[in-house]
Amino acid sequence: MIRPAEAMIIMGRVAAPFAVSGWVRIQVFTERPDGLLGYRDWWLGRDGQWRQAMIEEAAVHGRVVVAKLKGCDDREAAAALRGCEVAVPRAALPRNAEGEYYWADLEGLRVRNLQHQELGRIAGLIDTGANRVLVVRGERERLIPFVGAVVQSVDLARGEVAVDWEADW
Repeated sequence: MIRPAEAMIIMGRVAAPFAVSGWVRIQVFTERPDGLLGYRDWWLGRDGQWRQAMIEEAAVHGRVVVAKLKGCDDREAAAALRGCEVAVPRAALPRNAEGEYYWADLEGLRVRNLQHQELGRIAGLIDTGANRVLVVRGERERLIPFVGAVVQSVDLARGEVAVDWEADW
């Protein structure tokens, strides 16, 4: 079954085969490596083409997840999956609490400062350990801390984030 990319939230990427019996190593994009383990089925995609993958076994292995997918029974089959994105349907994700956002919801939003100057759009986020940082691309790239003192509001309906950040910073 193929699902449209808009209905998917990318949670990781197949990095490489793991051992010789069809297991894969997955680079996880969730806050915690075990965040992907709560889903019974994953979707694997490349170039907008998605197919369902049934999980036989999966476990956290350091900072990655290793998994045995149904029908992936040898190292060559696992190697063929290298580079595939791992996603779950948007509808399967838990609801956020007030003031919490999925990174995928923030990407692409316009960023304006308190003087109503557009600074660009969110191209991604970085987790520095101390806090998360918005990667904002406009006439230049800016790295803006995603902390309460800087981010004044997030309006998903309007597609906009207001920040206390000067245009020349």
